[in-house]
Amino acid sequence: MNVQTKPAEDATVIVAELGRRAKAAAAFLRNAPTDAKNRALLEAARLIRAEKSAILTANARDIEAARAAGMTSALQDRLLLNDARIEAMAKGLDDIAALPDPVGAIIEEWKRPNGLALSRVRVPIGIIGVIYEARPNVTADAGALCIKSGNVVVLRGGSDSFHSSRTIVELLRRALASAGLPEDCVALVPTTDRAAVGEMLRAMDWLDLIVPRGGRSLIDRVTQESRVPVLRHYDGICHVYVDRDADVAMARDLVANAKMRRVSVCGAAETLLVDRAALDTHLKPVLDRLHELGCEVRGDDEVRKRDPKALAATEKDWRTEYLEPIISVATVDGVDGAIRHIARYGSQHTESIVTDNDATAQRFLSEVDSAIVMHNASTQFADGGEFGLGAEIGISTNRMHARGPVGLVELTTYKNIVRGTGTLRP
Repeated sequence: MNVQTKPAEDATVIVAELGRRAKAAAAFLRNAPTDAKNRALLEAARLIRAEKSAILTANARDIEAARAAGMTSALQDRLLLNDARIEAMAKGLDDIAALPDPVGAIIEEWKRPNGLALSRVRVPIGIIGVIYEARPNVTADAGALCIKSGNVVVLRGGSDSFHSSRTIVELLRRALASAGLPEDCVALVPTTDRAAVGEMLRAMDWLDLIVPRGGRSLIDRVTQESRVPVLRHYDGICHVYVDRDADVAMARDLVANAKMRRVSVCGAAETLLVDRAALDTHLKPVLDRLHELGCEVRGDDEVRKRDPKALAATEKDWRTEYLEPIISVATVDGVDGAIRHIARYGSQHTESIVTDNDATAQRFLSEVDSAIVMHNASTQFADGGEFGLGAEIGISTNRMHARGPVGLVELTTYKNIVRGTGTLRP
């Protein structure tokens, strides 16, 4: 049975076979030379460019089905591939190939009085399961990052991106084979049966880590049911705080970019916080630009007094990741109020302060407890590629192991190596 391309009815059998193949591939990949991994990535980038028409054809099937099913325009945007996005996908593979290989890197080393020499060396985590919705680019990003970091990856994309993901995985597998690496270093669960997700969550005998990417319902299910360790990518309820000492033009342009560059990405700003002392100077220019760009504004009473176009915000708005051209706007009492609001309503993803006051900025950067905090920068920079990581497997909102963009280094653990000279413990 070729589990890569032929769906079967029995999810248990499918996932068990994927596990068997993944374990065999992992034994080979963990010690694969950097040159072989890089050759696979560069060939995958070449194939993605060469087979662009096949990828677009597969993606068109997914988009057609999504429209027929009534998928929102924002989610369709996440699903959509075009020439620019395919080129960005290929470039991400090129960039990852150019990065240093983390496997084998010495983190630290020291010597004990008894003569023992100790070191901590980076090693792959092992076999990683990625469960995601919509975005087919995750297929290439996750596959490439895992190959370079020596991890086997089993991808379970959503039914909405099935044809796109399958086409991309087939290209990755061809590239692996051309570099002399096992094709099974990257595999796609070949069924849209949701039972396969449950099987992966119970696969403690071969999966080392689960990375879920998608809506809250998916993340909640994986977090609650998984017996495998989980690296969460939770909601992106991202905030921009405009301080009294912000440059008005900078605030206007930065908020517009943070919200409207791409409303469907997890780094899109969902809530704008405005210093009460800046309402009469900063609010109108910022909101006027958002209205010009077609963004719906939902504000508190102070905001609505100054913007007749704003709708009334409810308590639910402060907790909502819209992923649409909608933004909630709240008045806060200075940086203290902004910090309190983010602590109460935020998802610990990405927050930004706009201010020319360095002391105020430092308080915000120090006291806001999110994976990514920014000063005078758009929240849309919450992206592994923009961090110089080549790509990301997700933005972790966990507190342990990895936080923020998860790139090559974050996909490794370490082992302790001890060297003696016949040293005995007394």
